[in-house]
Amino acid sequence: MKKKIKIIAIVAAALLLIAGGAGAYIYSVVNTGFGIDKTVYIYIGEDKDYDKLVADIRDSAKVENIGSFNSVASWMKYNHSTMKPGRYAVKPGMTVRSLIQQLRAGTQTSVRFTFNNIRTKEDFAKRVSEQLMMDEVSLLAALDNEQICGNYGFTKESVVAMFIPNTYELYWNISVDGFLKRMKREYDAFWTEERRAKAATIGLTPDEVSTLASIVEEECTYTDEYSTVAGLYLNRLKRGQLLQADPTVKFAVGDFSLRRVLNKHLETDSPYNTYKYAGLPPGPIRIPSIKGIDSVLNYKKSDYLYMCAKEDFSGRHNFAKTLVEHNKNAANYRKALNNQGIYR
Repeated sequence: MKKKIKIIAIVAAALLLIAGGAGAYIYSVVNTGFGIDKTVYIYIGEDKDYDKLVADIRDSAKVENIGSFNSVASWMKYNHSTMKPGRYAVKPGMTVRSLIQQLRAGTQTSVRFTFNNIRTKEDFAKRVSEQLMMDEVSLLAALDNEQICGNYGFTKESVVAMFIPNTYELYWNISVDGFLKRMKREYDAFWTEERRAKAATIGLTPDEVSTLASIVEEECTYTDEYSTVAGLYLNRLKRGQLLQADPTVKFAVGDFSLRRVLNKHLETDSPYNTYKYAGLPPGPIRIPSIKGIDSVLNYKKSDYLYMCAKEDFSGRHNFAKTLVEHNKNAANYRKALNNQGIYR
């Protein structure tokens, strides 16, 4: 009997040792860490490529033991079918277990999405795709779709006015529809009652303000001229005069690099050619900045009706109240262009 009890005790002790060893092993595996001293980010695309994820965990997150990650992923049933696209943070002190819990739950870290100094829809779609998972072709297709633009209260020509240059917190895998809805909310928040009231006072809609601001920004090298140029164009609009803004012609011919707008360019038949068509063009010729928009809303009052680039090529303008004065300024500028051999 004593012998039997002794055997049982020995077996029990062995089982405890095995269990303890197994427990210690499991504990060490699930608590495997990462050899990083600052946060790194792991990206999972729509294809949910598990092999790529493993490579990123190994190479970017520097997991201490990739085998431990794979083992815990298997225990927690984390695989291709349970992967969720997104941008995930791996922080110092995390364990593979805590990371996999985050990946399974789809607990993402947002992206600080920033844009400014954008001219065309194509430029914008490219900038978005560089910072978010979004495909630029899909976004561009939406921005060229009259019905989709109409759903947000714009035309495909004016829709760029919906994008207010700033920094936004977004999820990396946001959809095109989700992105457009977010940008519309930001647009509505930007166009406060005060801004809308100022736009109404000068006889423009918010989108028309953005269109004029885009012309002002393309016309000016220096921001301190924005409000003066805006006031000049508003004077022309009130008088029913053609805007005759060179940047609109460059947009119409599709060449912003032109340094000299010639008569052949002025004959371009386009609603964006403000030498041929009165009023504002059908939409912005770039995505205007907040400063540009506010410069139109808070334009500088003057009697200026004309402007011409200064002949010193400083990027600044000579302003004029009369056509006679303007013609003198224009003649000086043309002479300077000829002297520099600038014919395009």
